[in-house]
Amino acid sequence: MTQGTPTPTPQPVDPDAGPIGVSRVIDHPPIPAKLAGPPVVEFRNVTKTYNAGRPNAHTAIRDVSFVVQDIKDVGEFVCVLGPSGCGKSTVLRLIAGLEPQHPATTGEVQVLGRPVTGAGADRGMVFQDYTSFDHRTVLDNVTFGLECRGVSRKDRHDLGRQWIQRVGLNVDVDQYKYPHELSGGMRQRVAIARTLILRPRIILMDEPFGALDPHTRMNMQDLLVTLWREVEATVFFVTHSIEEAVYLGDRVYIMSNSPGTLLREMEVEPANRPSRQMQREPRFQETVAYIRDLISELEESRAAE
Repeated sequence: MTQGTPTPTPQPVDPDAGPIGVSRVIDHPPIPAKLAGPPVVEFRNVTKTYNAGRPNAHTAIRDVSFVVQDIKDVGEFVCVLGPSGCGKSTVLRLIAGLEPQHPATTGEVQVLGRPVTGAGADRGMVFQDYTSFDHRTVLDNVTFGLECRGVSRKDRHDLGRQWIQRVGLNVDVDQYKYPHELSGGMRQRVAIARTLILRPRIILMDEPFGALDPHTRMNMQDLLVTLWREVEATVFFVTHSIEEAVYLGDRVYIMSNSPGTLLREMEVEPANRPSRQMQREPRFQETVAYIRDLISELEESRAAE
């Protein structure tokens, strides 16, 4: 631990700790001072206040501490849930190093053992709003990052066509289309390919499937699990869908009402069947019901204030 690094606040023992359906609520022990290697992401007593010192100051998250350790050649899928306005996206963008969320007001955010000082090539981000360049074809959108790195046109286009196929698009038909010619699901496939082609160590996803219809959403969830296992990265995934979080996540963080704190941490059994099949199972629904009740209690307590 470097000099001046804040000491993490010990978390209370969770009264619900134990198995629940396909998951297990775990206690929050103090973060160990020494680990086998640097964690992929570490938050140490992180607080973010917007407009600090002004009359309109707003604290989005307060004293958030967690460690996501580096699981070699596997990675981990971390989903973040919580009531609206609890700071889920703030957590994600602090990891990404994006303003105005970055930097934290107090505390420290580290990636691979180093403080986050801004955006970096080791982190890729996928947003909900299909961020594509309207004047570029699918192929040129997918290979944009490689172009910025100076990869030759032939090499980047060869790799780009591979990734267009991997995300389930038709290379021959779709590679020369423009974003306005694609459906929402197709545009999100392009965004995912553009991120994964760069092989980032950390993939940050902010409600990427929120605007998709239920059928397309489930298909995208299954695709994402397949691609994540291939790239062996750590994924942070913000969602409002409890079913989506339970299906995708190896670990689920549940945030409290604003200012958000880490209220629950749950380990979840890995997805080994298609989303629509797993979501019918009673043990899966038991986990979903537990989380839904918890978030409903948070929303009701906020409404009563």
